Amino acid sequence: MSDPHPADAATDPGRVEEVRLEATGGVRLAVRVRHLGAPGVPMLLVHGLASNARLWDGVAAELADRGHPVAAVDQRGHGHSDKPDDGYDFGTLTADLLAVIDGLGWRGRPVLAAGQSWGGNVVVELGARHPGAVHALALVDGGTIELSAGFADWPTAEAALTPPQFAGTPRAEFEAALRRAHPDWPESGIEGALGNVEVLADGTVRPWLTLPRHLAILRSLWQHHPLERMAAMQVPVLLVPAGDPRGRASRHETVKREATAAAAAALPTGAVRWIDGDHDLHAQYPAEIAALLVSAADGSAFA
Repeated sequence: MSDPHPADAATDPGRVEEVRLEATGGVRLAVRVRHLGAPGVPMLLVHGLASNARLWDGVAAELADRGHPVAAVDQRGHGHSDKPDDGYDFGTLTADLLAVIDGLGWRGRPVLAAGQSWGGNVVVELGARHPGAVHALALVDGGTIELSAGFADWPTAEAALTPPQFAGTPRAEFEAALRRAHPDWPESGIEGALGNVEVLADGTVRPWLTLPRHLAILRSLWQHHPLERMAAMQVPVLLVPAGDPRGRASRHETVKREATAAAAAALPTGAVRWIDGDHDLHAQYPAEIAALLVSAADGSAFA
């Protein structure tokens, strides 16, 4: 592995470095680290499906400025990490995160693990399987996703959730569409979203996550039941779901509110902070999300 404690990232909160750490089965994961020498609670940031570590950049910068060491990981198959054809089950994914914690020398420290969307489900499983490795969890519009509750069977879910294919789109066109869709995002969010794709020599883009691996993750998510994990959770959990800013009572919104309420009721120690906004709240509101992560780390969110 490369040096997980580069000097600049250890001492300068404004400096970000990418290191590569060995995880399950020899897979090497790209990890964006900041201020590793800081005395605060270490923060492990985990992205969602077909996303990447850079969408956490705005949050990571805020956390580093507040004195926290930060590591945002590209999960296997995503971003700059290795892309094996297997290992997209929750057992392997949580073992990957445990390897990152160990590789950074954070085992035994009060690590907060934050996950967005599918990444929230992954950190729920991390907390359930390895409670001694984390001090608290934060779930940003995720962690309560139960696909099997919303679809009659897996083929129906697969047909509905297979992503549109945009490989071959010129990069400039892809970026323009992002900016039109998210006019209120800070530049860190836009740049982070651009990190979801690989730019080819001809100037077009394609997703880092291939379709077969995307579908393998969805299949694993179909089989995951995070609400069953909540009642036995040994660490506090902060849920930060995204509400529809237009207040629409859609089926999706209703299901999310029911799942959030069920999780909050089941958790021995938990709290809920709704934020009206996009699914990628961490990209849209980095300062607000960073403040909530700090409150989960110091326990004030649960007081």
